[in-house]
Amino acid sequence: MKKHKIYTMPFASVYPHYVNKVERKGRTKAELDEVIQWLTGYRSEELEAQLEKQTDMESFFSEAPTMNPSRSLIKGVICGVRVEDIEEPLMREIRYMDKLVDELAKGKAMEKVLRS
Repeated sequence: MKKHKIYTMPFASVYPHYVNKVERKGRTKAELDEVIQWLTGYRSEELEAQLEKQTDMESFFSEAPTMNPSRSLIKGVICGVRVEDIEEPLMREIRYMDKLVDELAKGKAMEKVLRS
């Protein structure tokens, strides 16, 4: 079976779009990094290394130190699909990240975005 195109896309090519999205809405790159680190367990220097290596999305998630167990609390619609209904594990992880970025950009309080 052919892999979905997004799986082979470098995380570094998606990341600037996330940065632009949150900065346009008055949030910061630091807040974005905090959200990504919360989800994946990467530390700042590890996240930077993933960006520099041009790691693809599949490897970015498979190499993540510790996926946050609270990510299952992420609910809602992204790209017209309910994230909690996505059966393919990697696509669900990618959409969790998309949903967190959307919530951050929409001005949701950081405690709520991070499911604190």
